[in-house]
Amino acid sequence: MVERKQTYIIAALVENRPGVLYKIANMFRRRGFNIDSISVGPTEKEDLSRMTITVKGDEMLVEQVIKQLNKLIDTVKVSILDPTKTVVRELALVKVHTSDSKARSDIIHYVNIFRGRIIDVAPESIIIEITGTPDKIDAFTDLMKTFGVKELARTGITALGRGLKAVKIEEGS
Repeated sequence: MVERKQTYIIAALVENRPGVLYKIANMFRRRGFNIDSISVGPTEKEDLSRMTITVKGDEMLVEQVIKQLNKLIDTVKVSILDPTKTVVRELALVKVHTSDSKARSDIIHYVNIFRGRIIDVAPESIIIEITGTPDKIDAFTDLMKTFGVKELARTGITALGRGLKAVKIEEGS
């Protein structure tokens, strides 16, 4: 029986210092694991950063990733987030060609439907900011392809578990 690949969301608390992202990315490279997306930023604790990493694979692959991440000295804590109990968001900036006033009007209409924001307007293009789930971002960018996507930048997902459960180190440790 072939196990189906699925997307896993890994939350990692790591030391907030130079070179940590490189070490983690290098570990993935050495092991032949592919990172679908990665976002990194500071946490409520000044000395820690939070990484949200998405990988596609089976349970065995994600278990290996977790084991390898836990071996790195800069890693404080690693958890797999349950997608049904997690708030997931991604940000995208999309530069779209506006060939005429009708296209511009249609794009503005779609931006409003998707609850995006127009953040820059030029004579022949518009830059749109949109946040949401990866599926929402995909749906919006697919729609914009009919107008001509000039540039696209996506952050990759960031995620937090719902409710009181948190990926954090225990006080006093």
